Amino acid sequence: MADNNLDRLKSDLKLNSPARLYVFHGEEAYLRRYYLDSLHKLLVEDFAEAFNYHRFGPETISLQGVLDSIEALPMMAQRSMVQIDDVNFFALGEDGAAYAKFFSDIPDYCTVVLVYETVEFKIDRRKKALAEVFDKATVVEFTQPSDRELITWVGRHLKKQGKRITVDDAQYLIHRTGGAMTTLLSEIGKLAAYVEEETVTRDHIDLLVEPVLEADVFAITDAITQGRYEIALQTLRTLLQKQEEPVRILGAMGGQFRRLLAAKRLLEGGKQQADLMKLCGINSYPAQKTMESVRRLSERFCARAVELCLEADERLKTSYDEPARVLEFLVLELAGESRNG
Repeated sequence: MADNNLDRLKSDLKLNSPARLYVFHGEEAYLRRYYLDSLHKLLVEDFAEAFNYHRFGPETISLQGVLDSIEALPMMAQRSMVQIDDVNFFALGEDGAAYAKFFSDIPDYCTVVLVYETVEFKIDRRKKALAEVFDKATVVEFTQPSDRELITWVGRHLKKQGKRITVDDAQYLIHRTGGAMTTLLSEIGKLAAYVEEETVTRDHIDLLVEPVLEADVFAITDAITQGRYEIALQTLRTLLQKQEEPVRILGAMGGQFRRLLAAKRLLEGGKQQADLMKLCGINSYPAQKTMESVRRLSERFCARAVELCLEADERLKTSYDEPARVLEFLVLELAGESRNG
């Protein structure tokens, strides 16, 4: 949430002074919806919504419809809002230039919000008129908050429901859910509903929160590096029983062993956990655990583990062996390499 335009959006909402053109995009759907709802509440009175709120999508948008909505005077209100979802204006040919003209001359009583959820937002500099419009717009990219912000957010939402959680366990919850705020909010509600004690613990999280694939695979690789090979196999078999795609499991395993190799080389170069987080784009919990694991591993093992994952990937794609057998054999190979240091 380091985007400066997010701070500008927050200020616009606080001061009741919305901009004329916003662009909302980015991976964090919860934040995008939260601020879109906040802007809607600021701009549109419930009793006049039918007159002052206009929404278009790829199937309903038209030049005349957008122009009429932008120019229409608010009915029994000070402002109107036009929301356009998932339209790539740079791909509209001549119409794109017409929209650029509309967006460069929005009346002060109207706010236009371009929302990108399933379509990537990217400025095409070859379309000069549109590029200039977007350069002047308030473009807000909603990215996953930092670990510190997420931990605070988790604690605040649990507190609202009469529960507490330690920083370490909040980090673990974030790791187990993948950190997406929509998923976190759902799991927080589940924990608050079913945990009878005041404090939510790791045991509660393990019992109630369904882990994302990356969290399960992290548990597999962590068990291997700790010599707990039966647990690694058991976790793998559980994933396969849940009909998780073997290719995805292997891809996640390969990714974690590449992170272990990167961590080993960073440590040898005098680098720390923060450097691994930046290099691999991971949160503090998996980064901390990866750095702890790699201290007891040799670089030779980390490099060999990456090679074994690549070999398993080749077998999955070219052999007639059962995918489950390929993955179980990989775990056994990794266990053997781990025993040998």
